[in-house]
Amino acid sequence: MRTRHRIVLIVAAVIGSLSAWRALAPSWQVPLPDQANLAEERMQDFRDALYFPIREFLAGGNPYDPGAMFAHWPVRQDFNLYQPYHLLLHMPFALPGYRAGAVAFAVFGLLLLIALAALAAHAVRRLVPVPIAVTTAVAVALVLTSQVGKAQLYVGQINPLIALAAAGTLVVRRERPGWAAAGLALAWLKPQYGLPLAILLYARGSRRVALAGTAVAAAASLPVVALLVIRGGGVGAFLDVVVANLTHARSTEYGAVDSPTAQRIDISAVLFRVTGWAPSGGELVVLAAVLVVSVLFVRRLDRADVVPVADLLTCLAVVVCVVHQPGDVLIAVPAMAAVSALWWHHRSEPSWGTAGTAVLALAVPFAHLYTVDSVVLSLFGTRAAVTVDGVAVVLAWCLLVFTAVRLTGVRVTRPVLAGSVG
Repeated sequence: MRTRHRIVLIVAAVIGSLSAWRALAPSWQVPLPDQANLAEERMQDFRDALYFPIREFLAGGNPYDPGAMFAHWPVRQDFNLYQPYHLLLHMPFALPGYRAGAVAFAVFGLLLLIALAALAAHAVRRLVPVPIAVTTAVAVALVLTSQVGKAQLYVGQINPLIALAAAGTLVVRRERPGWAAAGLALAWLKPQYGLPLAILLYARGSRRVALAGTAVAAAASLPVVALLVIRGGGVGAFLDVVVANLTHARSTEYGAVDSPTAQRIDISAVLFRVTGWAPSGGELVVLAAVLVVSVLFVRRLDRADVVPVADLLTCLAVVVCVVHQPGDVLIAVPAMAAVSALWWHHRSEPSWGTAGTAVLALAVPFAHLYTVDSVVLSLFGTRAAVTVDGVAVVLAWCLLVFTAVRLTGVRVTRPVLAGSVG
């Protein structure tokens, strides 16, 4: 390790440590939840999507019932249709008091973000002539300092677990299919991750991973579903709760496609906020179209041995085809790092220009800091402020598709980088 490497390592370690401390602080600073502070954003997802839903489940109720949750607990949002095994997986964080559970969950999320950054550093180790310790420290500092990274711990998101699981699945799907299946099962925690990821993995030849991971997620949820069905008085009553949950989700200002204030980055929501048009059935059309186009090109990229680009296209397809928010781009961090290194390695080749531009566009949510958002909000209003990230991510997907056209439209005489992003 040269002197400049040591300096970078020290600077990155200091920045990363300060960012980690700042990101963890809301978990012990936030006031205890009550009906008077429902608008509190600090740890709101931990409160609404983990702690109190599990408490409702332990109390003998059905947390998927919006009426029950709003009547029994100080929550602002209903409990979305996460996989039921979520109620068991995260139960350790809901057993102690709220403060202890929030701090423990934030620390757990921090460790997951560090692991995700380490995976990104691992992805570029063969193309960047820098010691792995330096690359890892820089990656950790960037992730924890970014707006997306800080937001995960600020609001208490479960996305770090899903991001690490999904990215890890792409890394090991060929060499360790068993671990990849376990990663996909965790990615199914939110079905809007699991469904498109399973379809794309199946299309890329990892059929056993796709089927086994989906089966594991379903099997893990069955005991919880069975218990909720018995408690609720039968299958019909349970399905009525699911319908009520979906109905409530379509009417909320943060989830509906036609909400001008929803921070969604999928194509359907971006199309509405840019044009004001939300065609009937448009979300299903977008889901099918994005998956068909992405399947076509990820398979071609795999055959051309441009696997990191295929991995990044897979991640972007997942977040633009169905309901997703800016923080969900975390799943693309390792593939994004690998494609950045590849672009630098091949920057003189015209086919790689759009790949670099796609990565730059995808960096917008990570750099969309509070100050930048305040400026956009004051100049252009709320609608523009919540649309910036979505436009950037959709643009990144389009540019990566164009990159795939260029990279696979000519004969590849040598592999660019065989294997996955690892």
